[in-house]
Amino acid sequence: LFPGASGQYPLVQNLTVTEGGTANLTCRVAHNDNTSLQWSNPAQQTLFFGDKKALRDNRIELVHASWSELTISISDVALSDEGMYTCSLFTMPVRTAKAYLTVLGVPEKPQINGLTNPALEGDHITLTCITQGSKPAADLRWFRNEKEIKANISGAKEVNASGKTFTVQSSLQLHVDRTDDGVAYTCKVDHVALTQKPQQATEVLEVHYAPQVEIIHSLAVPQEGQYLKLECVSKGNPLPDPVIWTKDGGELPDLDRMIVEGRELTFTSLNKTDNGTYRCEASNLLGTSNAEYVLFVYADPNALGQHSTDHALIGGVVAVVVFVTLCLIIVLGRYLARHKGTYLTNEAKGADDAPDADTAIINAEGNHAHTEEKKEYFI
Repeated sequence: LFPGASGQYPLVQNLTVTEGGTANLTCRVAHNDNTSLQWSNPAQQTLFFGDKKALRDNRIELVHASWSELTISISDVALSDEGMYTCSLFTMPVRTAKAYLTVLGVPEKPQINGLTNPALEGDHITLTCITQGSKPAADLRWFRNEKEIKANISGAKEVNASGKTFTVQSSLQLHVDRTDDGVAYTCKVDHVALTQKPQQATEVLEVHYAPQVEIIHSLAVPQEGQYLKLECVSKGNPLPDPVIWTKDGGELPDLDRMIVEGRELTFTSLNKTDNGTYRCEASNLLGTSNAEYVLFVYADPNALGQHSTDHALIGGVVAVVVFVTLCLIIVLGRYLARHKGTYLTNEAKGADDAPDADTAIINAEGNHAHTEEKKEYFI
């Protein structure tokens, strides 16, 4: 060892920086006897010797220079700046330390190709997501309305012509149905250089499909006199409009009480004549669909109660009249029976002493008159 060389060893660290960022290269010496420090690039070009700049590059600046430390900065770092940097301590012999500068290539914003808008229900389509410029190679992930997709995905990674960055591609296979209408498919880039600014692309899929129809009714048990609304809920793309209402295969019979407004059929006051099968039909360019509702109007329970009361009252009156009539008939019968008995008795009394019928009647009348006299006497 030469005098003064003991303990004089430069210390450096490897560094990773994102493309376009700033790299600070620091070289330190624990014990230095006024020996100069120097930084050189991977091409062995001297950048700084002490505090003296040796290479004309506006991106390279001196940060700190002393006998124990030499720190320089490289701004707007490019992929070409990557490599082994050397810090030299000019002792006898010269002592060096090497730091590797890694530059991360930032992937470009991805692009999604292969989207056909609008797609038809039942179609098979392939969405392809591509991003370039990543180093190391980026990873691509697919999402359906923020939920990650794991199946039906294939991918490839290719090195670009520069030999430093990658082009990454990922494909998603879709069998389109109506549930895909309005769904957002997103391709996200995962990369170590994207810690704060994520890269992603989103496409919203439009799907055309035939209508699907459903009838919603406002009453569970429709009754006479009630208000009823039937709503024809039709889903389809393009939207089927207008809808057509029919009853029992024909036109609606009573448009005064059956009001059609848009998709709604309204009955202002139900009655038994409204019973039947109502159909709602909707169409678009891809097909026709219909739904049916069987209407049965039940009697109003309140009206039934009133009719029962009226019938009971009428029945009571009739029963009284019949009873009174029967009583009158019985009394009249008894009266007639009593008078007929008296006549026969008097005739019999007169016949006891009479030689013939005429004399018997006369005797009976005489006896009757005598009886009346006796009654007046005793009274």
